[in-house]
Amino acid sequence: MRHVSSQELQRNIGQVQDLALQEPVSITRHGRERLVLLSAEEYRRLKNRDKQALATNEIPEWLAEKVGEAEMDARFAHLDALMD
Repeated sequence: MRHVSSQELQRNIGQVQDLALQEPVSITRHGRERLVLLSAEEYRRLKNRDKQALATNEIPEWLAEKVGEAEMDARFAHLDALMD
């Protein structure tokens, strides 16, 4: 990720915007990271990764059934001991 000072951003906004279309750009102030500028496409991609959380009484019946049918991967069987 490229780092750009807030002063450089003000002086070269067009160039920094073009750079942010290719990769996220860290905007710094007094040497400390404050913001990250990224393309609208990358922002939408990250937002689409958000997961919806539901209260247990809001879970659809079909989903509750799938959860009940699910089996844990054998590699994580040792975690069962944590539930005791």
